Amino acid sequence: MRLLISLIAGALFGGGLFVSGMTDTRKVQGWLDVFGDWDPTLAFVMGGAILPMLLAWRLTEGRKPLAGGSFPALPRPEMDHRLITGSVLFGMGWGLAGLCPGPAIASLSYGGVGGLIFLVAMLAGMAVAPRVGTQLDRLAATA
Repeated sequence: MRLLISLIAGALFGGGLFVSGMTDTRKVQGWLDVFGDWDPTLAFVMGGAILPMLLAWRLTEGRKPLAGGSFPALPRPEMDHRLITGSVLFGMGWGLAGLCPGPAIASLSYGGVGGLIFLVAMLAGMAVAPRVGTQLDRLAATA
């Protein structure tokens, strides 16, 4: 049952990415080009994702998921060096490639080599991140 729910949720998420234009790198880069040919339509996509998620966080307090396990805890509200570094790196990758993790996986269905190269680079970054994070923690502790 849990696998079926995951499959349906993943298909719904991938379909939403496709319909919203989030898998089109030109559309994403147009959203980020605020001083050029700016395309504000992705603001509605983000709002359409953030508002229901805000509601979901509030409604799941004290509840259990239907498929078992538990809901993740709310993220920590403080900003630290890990959050800032991760945000900067994510933003740089999103701006340069026009893809973030979800659309990168969805774009693999198009064929082509660009999405595959991005996915390999993303996975390599995820493998290296814990070691870099440990080094940043040491630097932050000595500062």
